[in-house]
Amino acid sequence: MVNPPASKSEHPEYGPFAIDAGRQRVMRTSTGGFRPTEDAHIRDSALCGTCHTLKTRALGPGGKDIGSLPEQMPYPEWLHSDYPNRSSCQSCHMPEIHGQVPITAVLGVPREGAHQHTFVAANFFMLRMLNSYRKDLSVSALPTEMTAASEKAVAFLQSQSARVSISSVELVSERLQVQVLVENLSGHKMPTAYPSRRAWLHVVVRDAHDHAVFESGALHADGSIEGNDNDADPAQFEPHYREITAADQVQIYESVLKDGDGHVTTGLLSAVGYLKDNRLLPTGFKKETAEPDIAVVGDAAEDPNFTDAGSLVRYSVSTGNAQGPFHVEVELWYQPIGFRWAHNLGPYKAEEPQRFVGYYDSMGSATAVLLARADAKQ
Repeated sequence: MVNPPASKSEHPEYGPFAIDAGRQRVMRTSTGGFRPTEDAHIRDSALCGTCHTLKTRALGPGGKDIGSLPEQMPYPEWLHSDYPNRSSCQSCHMPEIHGQVPITAVLGVPREGAHQHTFVAANFFMLRMLNSYRKDLSVSALPTEMTAASEKAVAFLQSQSARVSISSVELVSERLQVQVLVENLSGHKMPTAYPSRRAWLHVVVRDAHDHAVFESGALHADGSIEGNDNDADPAQFEPHYREITAADQVQIYESVLKDGDGHVTTGLLSAVGYLKDNRLLPTGFKKETAEPDIAVVGDAAEDPNFTDAGSLVRYSVSTGNAQGPFHVEVELWYQPIGFRWAHNLGPYKAEEPQRFVGYYDSMGSATAVLLARADAKQ
């Protein structure tokens, strides 16, 4: 709960530093009552959790309440990991400034331990969209500022979100056996928060002549993923895989919503739970003891190779008559707004969803970024 101010003329504004009485008076007289106030809660991750823990209510026929959905749970995920003993939400999303800096333009005192109010996060694509359609959307920030913000988000993701490696490669009876390990480097599930987000593996095997003999998870120019059942059919979804043996199977780390009848949906007002949640787990996160709001859902819950240490996926690829040595390329991709989430808005004839789908379609190749890659030869 956030307490209201005592009066309009007495409104505390919290920060991590003690402010002397003189500077408090300057602030109060210039703003009509806002008083800078020191309080330790501003550095506590629970502060972030007050907004970034969200449950939505589902409505059935006649507007009847039929259930709820734990729509965004990064803070409970963080609590269930080992990160509370290692780092706060602020330490990643509001990086600390090294050295002394003044935190106000007027009468600022140089201080150690200040944090940048950049709130770096994961949705680089919306920044790109806002910049591309800045006139339509009345964006006042400068193009260079929007570009810098999106590039900072991408750099953050590529350095602090996940890692991929190839554990082993063996050729056995004309089948190439590859083990791929994906590790979460963040303090919550990856991806976390709004359920339109997904990460997936793109794996290519090439022969001695550099011809592709196998490919899974290619990104199309429209933002869809080759082989993903959900992108092709809104009523279906791609399951969690322990082993992939065919090109039309794709390992996608995502949450898939269900409505009151158990059908796949992207509608928050109809979603009452998840059919799948195999988003990568942070270290220390034990899926066996996770509360229902942050549970692993689907086959990943029973997969012994899907743990807080990472997701180990086996690829068994037929090499046929191809000649080695074989070159294996593995990429981990990330997309803040999946193709199906955008295109399920298409049937709505209102101006806003139509504009959004049009924007998305025009930027399909900019909807995703490469997070990490690895390669090996056999």
